[in-house]
Amino acid sequence: MLITQSLKHTLTREIPLSRTSYNLIGVATFTTLTALGAFVWIPLPFTPVPITLQTFFVLLGGAILGRKLGALSQLFYLGLGGLGLPIFAGVSGGVSRLVGPTGGYLIGFVLAAYLVGRMAEKKKSNLLSLMLIMGVGEGVILFLGTLWLACLLRIGIGQSLYLGLIPFLPGDALKLVGAASICYGIQSKFITSSNKQ
Repeated sequence: MLITQSLKHTLTREIPLSRTSYNLIGVATFTTLTALGAFVWIPLPFTPVPITLQTFFVLLGGAILGRKLGALSQLFYLGLGGLGLPIFAGVSGGVSRLVGPTGGYLIGFVLAAYLVGRMAEKKKSNLLSLMLIMGVGEGVILFLGTLWLACLLRIGIGQSLYLGLIPFLPGDALKLVGAASICYGIQSKFITSSNKQ
């Protein structure tokens, strides 16, 4: 009985961590989640760009971690994938993926996480404002990805929109709504628990 109570006390006790430790854990978590999001991979027959779950975690990471750590989590993701770890869509890695058809989207991850983090830090966020902020981040990813695709394949604007933008709008809208809802729920819970203390 005494051992059980002691174990329960140990398991429920908060473990103090430094701010640096929290930051490292946060960056590592969203680097890992973005990599896992690449494994949710749906290739489309008419475009070299697949559907993945990565942007969900890019947007969520930017909003939760803030601009610097959010961008850092994506830089680590690109760095690890560029070194050859198979963490890009299609269980692939290497520098060739960074300069391939999806390279613009991958670069967009860093900028989107930074912008979402910056806007979320500056503004007291309700659900609608979080969705708008994440919409900007999603727009950056799609813009850079489509532009990169057009330049790489040497195709016109119409075809690049067909291959790199239009097919992804419905799914990306759902992902940003989901990410905004989760972020808002986390913020609300944190504010409520802070007020109780």
